[in-house]
Parts: sequence; C-alpha cells; structure tokens
Amino acid sequence: MNAGKDIRAWIVAADMGYGHRRAIHPLREIAEGGFLIIGKNDGALESEKHLWSRALRGYEFFSRARGLPVIGGPAFGILDALMKIPSLYPIRDLSNSTLQVELLASSIRKGLCSGMLSKIEEKHLPLVTSFYAPAVAADMAGHDSIFCIVCDADLNRVWVAKNPWESRINYFAPCGRAAQRLKAYGVSEERIYLTGFPLPAELTGDDLAILKKDLAQRLVQLDPKNRFWTMHGRSVEHFLGRENCRRTRIRPLTITYAVGGAGAQKEFGGRLVRSLDAKLRNGTVRLNLVAGVRPEVKDYFTSVRDESGQSEGAVHVVYSESVEGYFEGFNRLMHDTDILWTKPSELSFYSALGIPIIMSPTIGSQEKFNRRWLHEIQAGIRQESPDFADQWLFDALDDGRLAEAAWSGFLKARKLGTSKILTVLETGSCPRGDSPLKR
Repeated sequence: MNAGKDIRAWIVAADMGYGHRRAIHPLREIAEGGFLIIGKNDGALESEKHLWSRALRGYEFFSRARGLPVIGGPAFGILDALMKIPSLYPIRDLSNSTLQVELLASSIRKGLCSGMLSKIEEKHLPLVTSFYAPAVAADMAGHDSIFCIVCDADLNRVWVAKNPWESRINYFAPCGRAAQRLKAYGVSEERIYLTGFPLPAELTGDDLAILKKDLAQRLVQLDPKNRFWTMHGRSVEHFLGRENCRRTRIRPLTITYAVGGAGAQKEFGGRLVRSLDAKLRNGTVRLNLVAGVRPEVKDYFTSVRDESGQSEGAVHVVYSESVEGYFEGFNRLMHDTDILWTKPSELSFYSALGIPIIMSPTIGSQEKFNRRWLHEIQAGIRQESPDFADQWLFDALDDGRLAEAAWSGFLKARKLGTSKILTVLETGSCPRGDSPLKR
C-alpha cells in the first residue's frame, strides 16, 4: 500500500470502547509521535485526565447496565437517550443544534481537549480523529486541516459542529447511510469522503490479494453441502481468481466470539462452549473467545474452558494487556475465522472481508443502525439462543446462508477505507470505482 507513504498526521482517538481506537490502528504508520489518546498521553492536565477517566467509567457502566436486574433498563436508557439517532426519513434538515452539541461546546470552552490542542500546536499537520470531541475542539480552535472518521453506519448530531456551514471538519464515511446523515446535519458534500471503514492492510493486501485468498478458503468452509458454490462458483472464480479457489478444507470450522470494550455479553461465550461441546471435542469446530484487554473476561472464558474440559486448541482464549496488542492478535485471527459472532459494533464493517456476522443483541442506538445496515447488505444473521447454536447455526451452514452472507458482505461493503483515507490526506481527493473490488 503506497498511498500516503510520505504523509504525517496527528492521529487521535478516545478510550471509549474499542471502536474509536480500532479505526485509527491501520493508520499507525503515519501517526506523528504515535497515537494520541485523549486524556492519557496528549499532555492533558490532571483535571482533564480525571474528566476523561470518569467518562470512560460511565460509558462502561452504562454499556453493562442492561444486564443488571431492576436498575439495568432505566440506567442504560439514560445513555441511549443521550446518543439517540433520529429516523432519517422523512428526509429533512437536521442541522439545528441539540443539547448534546451545546454541552460539548461548553465543555470544550472549559478545557475539554485542551491537552490535545496544545500538543498539535507543535507541528502544523493534519488532524485525523475517530472521535467527535477532538474534531469539534480543533475546529473551534481554528485548526484548518481536520478529518473525522465515522465509526458506525449512522451517527448522532453531536458529531457535527454547532454551525456546520462554518465548520472546517472533513468526514470519512464508512457507508452511504452515514454520508447521507452528515448531509442532513448540514455538512457540505465536498467535505464528505465516502471511503469505507479503515480495515487493516494485513487483511486486505495489495490489490486485495490477501483478502481474496482468505475468502476463497472461507467460502469452502462455509458451504459443506455445496449449496452456495453450485449457484455462485463462477462469480467467485471471477472476482477471487481461479488460482485461489481450491476446494479443499484445511481446518475445522472456526468461530470467533468477541465481546466489546466494556466486556458486556461475555456470558454468551460460556453458553457457546457448552452448546458446541460435542463438535469441539470431535475437532469439527474451533472456537476463539476474544476477551480483548479485559482480565476479568479472560478469567471467565478460561474458567469456562477449564470447567468444560476443552483443550486450548479447541477453545482459544484471546487476551492482551495492551489495546494495540489486542488488535494485532485479533487481526491475525481473522485470516482463519469463518464466522464472527459479536454485537453489531464497528466490527460490522469487517463483513467487507467476507466474514459473516452473527449479531448478538445491540447496545446503544448506533448499534441498532449497524444491525440495520448489515441486514440491508445481507451480511449479518441475527443471533438465536446460544444454548442451541449446535442446531440453528449448523442449519444456516448447511443451507449455504452463511456463505451467502460472507459473499454479500464482500461484494457490497467497502474494503479500501484505509488506502482511500491515505489518498485523501495525500491528494485531497477520493477515488471512486463501480467494481466491488474498487470500493
């Protein structure tokens, strides 16, 4: 990937779940001085660090609150109401300011993001951020080269400045719906780049060579009854190359179950181990349980595996002490992952790699829109009871539905987000292409 090789930029994220940091991870080679994480290594005063730490604790509490008895529903409802995304239809002007927009602007005037603003004054470079607050703060401070990566298929009004027609913020949209929403919020079309979500280069490769090889093998794994290949084999060979389409299974069916940054829904992983017990024991299925950087989730997954008597080869617990280490390990897993089971977070965009998504219940308004997007492009399947995954999941496998979902995600979702973002930073323009391999 040669685009942007000479570019340097301030790359900024917030430590609010994995999504914002996962979005910047593919841009690490252009990050001036490494990533800036708001309130951590951006030169923020202790008062600002405390504010961001409190915000993170609040985010994690509300994300896990839904599972709490009695207070869970109302507590989660507070966060969901604050970040609620209105219906796009009827299409109308949604540029008026909201309470969230006013609160953010007030917080910035009181010092929110002040550490980052001081840091980026050291060199006049583009600012690329995957969180709205740094973008709005830089805009209010008069910074003139600001790019904001949208991490979901739709977004709240708070992502856009109070007066969008005066704003300097440019946006990298992961899909057409997000771009349409930005226009409704008053962002001019010339400041919206429809790039796709920034996917790891190690999972796509030059001219998608790595992706094509991985997907060809995955489609074999996902079509044990030859239902999909009978209908789509010639199309697959056309797009992926006949040399990649060897019809030999080289591994057990591999399922990766991933929790979010707050550690919510870890119990589904335990239920999966119990449901798939026989298939794990006879070697027909391999299960990755991704704990991310949450030691308590790692301990839970490890105890479930040990209590079930499964081997580490059958049930692999994935954990890292650092977020960057977690992303690198997760990306390595994706080469051999046949099914990704997770809530519809930013990982929804990994459907572009030809990985079918089993969608666990949503947490938050933005995930509802991610789920809708996955349904629209036919790349996601709703989770049935994990207790009976050994039945319904394998019915979908035998019917070819999972292979269909993998192929649909590959054809319809955008795969070149990282290279297009680098191209925009280097040239100021975003190349477009009609072919599924050029989007």
